Amino acid sequence: MGKPFPPERRFVFLILAMALLASPAGSGAQEPSAGVSELEARGEYLTVKVAVMGPGDELYFWWGHIALVIEDSLLGQSRFYDYGIFSFESENFYLNFAMGRLLYRCGVSPAELNYRVYTVTNRDITLYTLDLPPETREEVRRFAEHNVLPENRNYYYHHFKDNCATRIRDILDLATAGQFREAFGEAPSPFTLRQQVRRHTWFSPFMDWLLNFLMGQDIDVPITAWEEMFLPQAIGNYILDFSYTDVRGVERKLVSDVEILNRAVNRPPVLERPRRQWIRELALGLAVAAFLVCLQFYRKKRPGPGGVLWGAVQALLGLFFGIAGTVLFFMTFFTDHDYTWHNINVLFVNPLWFAVAVWGIRVAAARNAEKRARPEFLLKCFWTAAGILCFLTMPVKLLPFFYQQNQVTQALFLPVALVLGWFPQWVLKKRPALRRR
Repeated sequence: MGKPFPPERRFVFLILAMALLASPAGSGAQEPSAGVSELEARGEYLTVKVAVMGPGDELYFWWGHIALVIEDSLLGQSRFYDYGIFSFESENFYLNFAMGRLLYRCGVSPAELNYRVYTVTNRDITLYTLDLPPETREEVRRFAEHNVLPENRNYYYHHFKDNCATRIRDILDLATAGQFREAFGEAPSPFTLRQQVRRHTWFSPFMDWLLNFLMGQDIDVPITAWEEMFLPQAIGNYILDFSYTDVRGVERKLVSDVEILNRAVNRPPVLERPRRQWIRELALGLAVAAFLVCLQFYRKKRPGPGGVLWGAVQALLGLFFGIAGTVLFFMTFFTDHDYTWHNINVLFVNPLWFAVAVWGIRVAAARNAEKRARPEFLLKCFWTAAGILCFLTMPVKLLPFFYQQNQVTQALFLPVALVLGWFPQWVLKKRPALRRR
């Protein structure tokens, strides 16, 4: 080993090393040339992308996801700004969810880590590189960094008006100085909000029916392309052909490159157009009605076990519609889920159906026909009244302020109500008179 430098020489070398590190060459950065702003100089190192992820397995992933990605060549990092983060472990999560006051937050993490997660969970990943001038890229980066600060990151989620996609949509509008909204704010969307939802839920019969049962008439009005962009993929579709004039007066296409990182395998596709699902519900309603007719014949042949089975089926139907009606009543009148308000289904499916469950149990528990007579009479009256109310929700659609696309509920409910109400007895009493004619 050599001798150490004398103290005075070591001091000189230390000064020289510090000077080199502080210089542009030592830091790896370049000083802005004359006339170049700080925003423009910093933005030269940035690439801004929109990442659109396809549907996932869980219900809350059926509509896909979206994020802002900013690649920084100066720092050698790629940051994934996610506006759709929530946690089941957060305080009062389920109560807040039920009341429509679900708190979401913005977060940032390494992009590659997120790409791996979405690939492993079998989801589409498409990256749209945005053609923005350097100063705008830096403005977008600063805005995103401001969003993820602890004091700014939390917001109240709304499925249609404020979610992960609408937040990215608003950033795109910021990056184009309002031109994005100007182009799509009044442009009509081909489908209503309900139809947009159903394009993603068609493959699950029960959840498709339940979600449509719970959603009211306010989502059955025409919407704009701007409002349609509550869906991540809608943003991907609309930005592809969008052009704008940048801060320098240069016309640009917003998207300069599209990169597909992953394609999902064996996943139900998102429909181009929503299907007429009421046909499926009508088939189910007719099947249940046919079963009930067969059960009535069995009951005549075997009054004892047939009566028990008849009452049990009535109780189960009352329990099903009672639970569904209670959830609907609660969401319609007591929560902030505004897309469940003004729901005409509450006229014939509501908490009163628990009375049907009670009467059904009384029929099943009765030891003879005499004790079954009263609860059976009440059941027939209830089913008849509910069937009439359900039928009245059809012609009322002719009035624009009562229009609701609730055909799936009507198609499932009405055949059952007709069989269990007074209608069959009315037909049988009229049949001899019809024959004499």
